[in-house]
Amino acid sequence: MATEDKNRATAAAILPLVGGAANVASIAHCMTRLRLGLHDRSLVDDEALKALPAVLGVVEDDTYQIVLGPGTVARVTPEFEQLVEEHREAAPAPVAAVSAEELAAQGAAIKAQQKAKNATPFKLFLRRIANIFVPLIPALIGCGIIAGLNGLLVNLGWLPAVTPALAAMASGFMALIAVFVGYNTAKEFGGTPILGGAVAAIIVFPGVANIDAFGQTLSPGQGGVLGALGAAVLAVYVEKWCRRWVPEALDVLVTPTLTVLISGLVTIFGLMYVAGEVSSAIGTFADWLLANGGAGAGFVLGGLFLPLVMLGLHQALIPIHTTLIEQQGYTVLLPILAMAGAGQVGAAMAVYFRLPRNESIRRTIRSALPAGLLGVGEPLIYGVSLPLGRPFITACVGGAFGGGFVGLFNQLGDKVGSTAIGPSGWALFPLVDGNHGLGTTIAIYAGGLLVGYVAGFAATYFFGFSKDLLSEFNVSQEPTPSTVAATGNTHPGSPAKAPAGV
Repeated sequence: MATEDKNRATAAAILPLVGGAANVASIAHCMTRLRLGLHDRSLVDDEALKALPAVLGVVEDDTYQIVLGPGTVARVTPEFEQLVEEHREAAPAPVAAVSAEELAAQGAAIKAQQKAKNATPFKLFLRRIANIFVPLIPALIGCGIIAGLNGLLVNLGWLPAVTPALAAMASGFMALIAVFVGYNTAKEFGGTPILGGAVAAIIVFPGVANIDAFGQTLSPGQGGVLGALGAAVLAVYVEKWCRRWVPEALDVLVTPTLTVLISGLVTIFGLMYVAGEVSSAIGTFADWLLANGGAGAGFVLGGLFLPLVMLGLHQALIPIHTTLIEQQGYTVLLPILAMAGAGQVGAAMAVYFRLPRNESIRRTIRSALPAGLLGVGEPLIYGVSLPLGRPFITACVGGAFGGGFVGLFNQLGDKVGSTAIGPSGWALFPLVDGNHGLGTTIAIYAGGLLVGYVAGFAATYFFGFSKDLLSEFNVSQEPTPSTVAATGNTHPGSPAKAPAGV
């Protein structure tokens, strides 16, 4: 089957299982998941969705998320959008024979339940931050790989006529990343995106080198993405204020002018300096933490990352990663955090050997393990370790040991970083960089993955199962623990969805 036909077939299989086109309120995607806003959650057939070959898992948060994996999701989403439009044009009737009031009541009840669990102000704020930076990840990955290729060619002395061009390709986006952050920030906070980009562009304009603020001469790029974020948020509030008070006849002239003028002055004579100090402090602290904490810091970071992902708090790290990449050319935190995925893989392999009679779970592991090795952990998390309970904890132990290994080498002076965010596992190899040779950096990262695999396997094999858990799941029939976790409730204390064996 041709690739386009395969992607369209996947979209066509998903659509009726989420209640049809009339039940779809919004469509978006991230690196691995198709994210759907749905009118009526009760119309979704979770089990049938998870049975589709292309679907790696489902997660329910503020949107209904179908895990398809990197690459696939970017190809299936346009096909899904096209199918939804075609179905709406052909059959605009309501999806179910219920009144608008009944549908609204059902939706309100479901939304209220979800908001009580997930829509805290802090999580909503983090989600907005993620919405600003996640669209930038493809460019970060592409430019990061080109930067790594260029560095390799320079070190080998190959293609000297080509390497300057590669350097320009790799650095052009990072030189203007503040503009893209400003654009996305204004869009996310309800302002005019291009005005947010215009204000953020001030930060990277070379002419700021002629301006003094707080007794210091500003430098282009000072404040980086944090300054751009703050400048664009300020621009949104100034613009909204102008929309309320400026007469309509003058709005098209006065509002953009005042937005850029006021926000620009505050950015130049305030935000650039403050954000610059904060950015420098982040870089200094990251260096200090790994130089002094080393193995201990890596152990804690690697061990806690999976719970952070479950709670959605990992999104707070995105601006920190981006700031470190902007300052140092790579983020030293990501390779350590990637060890959490290694622990997850090791734990899944141990589950495979500890449950020789449970073909259902073993089949899930066989299908999800390749994605896990490439850093896509959702299928193993939601389909294996989290429903079982203890293996999720022992997977965190594996991540802690892998993170401690990488952190130790950072403490010894061998920095291991990533030139982009997004990939993990084996997919991170093309992006690793450090302060020593590429071979040394790759060897340390590979060693960390190996330690994570082994530690996760050993911890799970010896400590991941109680007698009751083994007796319940090591049977020939096919229990389905993934049904417990696929709804996206990751709080182990929930009575309806508590992991087994905890």
